[in-house]
Amino acid sequence: MLNFGEKVVKHRKRILFICLLLLIPSVLGVIKTRINYDVLTYLPDDIETIKGQNILLDDFGKGAFSIVVTEGLTTSQKAQLGEKMEQVDHVASVISYENALGASVPEELLPEKYRESVKKGDTALMAVFFDTSTSADETMQAIKEIRQLSANHCFVSGMSAVVTDTKDLAEHEEPIYVMIAVVLAAIVLAVCMDSYIIPLIFLMGIGMEILYNLGSNYFMGEISYVTKALSAVLQLGVTMDYSIFLWHSYQEECEKIPGNKEAAMAQAIHHTITSVSGSSITTIAGFVALCFMTYKLGLDLGIVMAKGVVFGVIGSVTILPSMILVCDTLIQKTLHREVIPGMSRPAAFITRHSKVFGLLFLVLLVPSLIGYTSTDVYYNLDATLPKDLDSIVANEKLDEEYEIGSTYMVLADSDLPGKTARAMADEIKEVEGVNTVLGMDTVLGPMIPKEMVPDSVLGELEAGSWQLMIINSQEKVASGAVNKQIREINEIVNTYDKKAMVIGEAPCTKDLISITNHDFKVVSFVSIIVIFLIIAITFRSISLPVLLVAVIQLAIFINMGIPYYTGTQLPFIASICIGTIQLGATVDYAILMTTRFRREIQLGQERKDAARIALETSIPSVIVSALCFFAATFGVGIYSDIDMISALCSLMARGALISMVIVIFILPAMLVLFSSVICKTSKGFKKEVVYDEKREA
Repeated sequence: MLNFGEKVVKHRKRILFICLLLLIPSVLGVIKTRINYDVLTYLPDDIETIKGQNILLDDFGKGAFSIVVTEGLTTSQKAQLGEKMEQVDHVASVISYENALGASVPEELLPEKYRESVKKGDTALMAVFFDTSTSADETMQAIKEIRQLSANHCFVSGMSAVVTDTKDLAEHEEPIYVMIAVVLAAIVLAVCMDSYIIPLIFLMGIGMEILYNLGSNYFMGEISYVTKALSAVLQLGVTMDYSIFLWHSYQEECEKIPGNKEAAMAQAIHHTITSVSGSSITTIAGFVALCFMTYKLGLDLGIVMAKGVVFGVIGSVTILPSMILVCDTLIQKTLHREVIPGMSRPAAFITRHSKVFGLLFLVLLVPSLIGYTSTDVYYNLDATLPKDLDSIVANEKLDEEYEIGSTYMVLADSDLPGKTARAMADEIKEVEGVNTVLGMDTVLGPMIPKEMVPDSVLGELEAGSWQLMIINSQEKVASGAVNKQIREINEIVNTYDKKAMVIGEAPCTKDLISITNHDFKVVSFVSIIVIFLIIAITFRSISLPVLLVAVIQLAIFINMGIPYYTGTQLPFIASICIGTIQLGATVDYAILMTTRFRREIQLGQERKDAARIALETSIPSVIVSALCFFAATFGVGIYSDIDMISALCSLMARGALISMVIVIFILPAMLVLFSSVICKTSKGFKKEVVYDEKREA
């Protein structure tokens, strides 16, 4: 790799020029990449609820569905509003009290229960169907146009409205996310590094790598808003280590080769490739583990972040060394003393009390494991959005005025006899929490023949071989009550029609719960096994992977267990992703220290001295790395109004600090206490330790 380093040094200006040119297609890729704001679209295509959604779109020409609450409008104004809504692009149809049965059907023939279910006081409901999917750009634009038709009297509820508001909020916050992460990371680096200008060089290099990563997402077609919001700050936090390593290696080589900075940089690139390529594999493995999720948001986040690490590694040995050499004069003028003091005393204290810290591992393990397995998660993503968002206001109004917490649908055979359909609907109505069941046969009843119903309205509830029933429920999406309700309704409809399906946001969320519960176990298992194998191969050891993974897992248990003791609910994606991200991103701290421990053993040091030296030399790097990760994520966690983003970033920030503390205090103790086991089960340790023991004898 030395030859590669020499070529990078020789062609540094050409490399920078090419890298700057590559920013052009990268920026275009960022602009052209579609962002998906609906997390339910990442459910597997082969589950019943998604198949039903596709039938609704293909056969009925309806994708998204919203209930609009009107307030303070006269009958004629509501009719005019409905007509205007139907003129909005991609609105398939509007069903309201005024147009559902047409002038040919007297109002008195409609059962009172159904009249009250769509009109109360000066409020009324309209059902709006769109011919595009819930999170389609066309649907979101249509939502905005509907709101503009009667801003003070029209409240659009439902998943599409929530997705629209989430998009607007995320697009407003994302530039601020990046700015906060950059400013805080720059402050940490300026304090902890020995130059005021080198942090800016680091950030410019990593910024280019982030743009390359985001631009390459164009080839994925689209990415989730969660991935877009997290990828930049995560890549900044995770790959900063590589820049720090190159800089420290360069400084060491400058001392060895005074007066020849080009040769020193070539050597630094060589050492960085050797060290960083190995440590980055564990980080990549952590993100790749997310790709094993059935819920495809994991695949989305895993691919983007794994790419980000690869770009980070490449940039740290091409872009960064080129920038450092070009800016060398400026760097030398801004050098200052490092703030982090020597760590000889803390290192000596920790290794001298290895038994105490080993016991602390066991003491912390039990309560943290209890908290980790008991932390509560939530799946209703709109529950934690700001209460003043238009969609949240509309959902609350719908709940308060009509006791409608969720609306979903039944797709049944259109050939089902009217009597059978009414019997099925009557049984569904008896399920606890169901307000109304609105279908052609249930609303009309035996008194009103279908011939009296306008064809335009009839086509809304029947198409091809399917008929549609709309269920209004008192229960909130993702609640235990609505999930129980859906299970009961599924059993009922299957007794009348074996191919009937219950579809909509609430059933999809129910599937999301069961799928992600399974994914959590799979991802945790895969990430641990893969990283275990990588460490085993790297150190040629059976015991070290157990110790290193155990130490980081303790940090994960503590981080994920704290919300249980503070009574905090986490978004469902946090329980799946955080452990894997924390393991992959912070196991490098443990690998760094263990590598130095092995080196000192090989040089003939006694086990406690080897652990002390390894700890003393590793603490500064671990502290700087952890603080950079903390800085890149903490500010975002504090600032964001989207709880999924805020919670994930807060957990990652806290996890970096917890991993830092555990690695500094617990890992050296484990290396000392289990040194004999390590020697017997690892290559590269035993011979030197035997030599020490003979020498001591």
